[in-house]
Amino acid sequence: MVHTVRHLNTRTWDAFAELVERNNGIFGGCWCIGYHPECGQPGIDHRSIKEQRVRTDQAHAALVLDEDGTAQGWCQYGSPEELPNIKHRRAYDKDAPPLPDWRITCIYVDRRHRRQGIAHTALQGALDQIAQAGGGLVEAIPEVTLGRQAQGRFLFSGTVELFEDYGFTRVRQVGKHAWILSRHVDPA
Repeated sequence: MVHTVRHLNTRTWDAFAELVERNNGIFGGCWCIGYHPECGQPGIDHRSIKEQRVRTDQAHAALVLDEDGTAQGWCQYGSPEELPNIKHRRAYDKDAPPLPDWRITCIYVDRRHRRQGIAHTALQGALDQIAQAGGGLVEAIPEVTLGRQAQGRFLFSGTVELFEDYGFTRVRQVGKHAWILSRHVDPA
């Protein structure tokens, strides 16, 4: 299957929205705003917040499209200001690593298209887009899956093994299975 990667922007919003709606809003209606500053504010509409962020260039993701132009997955990334809410914040802050230029916070693949390389394509796409935007230090907090049966609902930030395939190194463990990983990306 041939996949292409596009920036999440106003031209690809409809494809992104269709993927999210097809998958019940992602994790029950998150719309991938869990890491944005608005998350947790009472009475917000997650879809509207995400769309507003996309339309004002305050949300970044590598969107993976199939040969028909249908979105099948994405990898969200952004600056720490854009994505300040991170997993395991308390443990992270105890011995915080250097502030990254970019964070990768969410990787999602449509349920019917998993195990087809879309997560790899999305991560590579995000790293390429980060390089095009000037590169820098990139951070992620994925989960280790090697040697254990991990439930998919905990893998929304990807797996340590996936990130290590792309040159990320472990910085420090911050949860039972969660690690801070980082990598420097050269500018394109």
